[in-house]
Amino acid sequence: MPKEPSTAKKVSEYLLQIKAIKLEPKNPFTWASGWQSPIYCDNRITLSFPEIRRFLGQAMANEIKTNYPQTKAIAGVATGAIGIGMLVAEALDLPFMYVRPQPKKHGRQNQIEGQYDVGAPTVVVEDLISTGKSSLQAIDALRNANINVLGMLALFSYEFDVAEANMKDAAVELTTLSGYNTLIETAVAAGYIEPEQEEVLKQWRKAPALWSPK
Repeated sequence: MPKEPSTAKKVSEYLLQIKAIKLEPKNPFTWASGWQSPIYCDNRITLSFPEIRRFLGQAMANEIKTNYPQTKAIAGVATGAIGIGMLVAEALDLPFMYVRPQPKKHGRQNQIEGQYDVGAPTVVVEDLISTGKSSLQAIDALRNANINVLGMLALFSYEFDVAEANMKDAAVELTTLSGYNTLIETAVAAGYIEPEQEEVLKQWRKAPALWSPK
């Protein structure tokens, strides 16, 4: 029987299949940062596909059960990881909270939404890691609330060197279900991009802030 595809490959296949990730080397996207990019990722689209969201939620839950069995709560990073974080918490039968980029300007002025216990061992769920800065803002908020952050688990990472450095500086252990290198290999094998476009996508990842289409 054929070998079952790895989780990383299967995640990449799903993201490409439903166009949560789009690859356009010839017609690049412009990110909010101003970067020109041949890839665009919106993992919130996964929530619209029951089979896929169940797979992703369970895969993340399995990672947490294996690597952080002491986990007592799940925290999602708003807004992209609220949905998937809730699925993970449900699969593990654990409390769920989510973290805003900034405290609310009105009402209770919460940055962390949901009930939590001080010192609770918590895993943070993200949908996407680029430079990691916005994710680390959520980590800071949780730590400032005296929540014990065990690590961060993300659906997908661009695997930028700067993200690895930022996580290391903040002493955050990052695990991802899939990443950029696996995605590109999967995309070429499945015919989502032409083989000659593979090098363009690899060059972009090395220096995304400087890259521009030729």
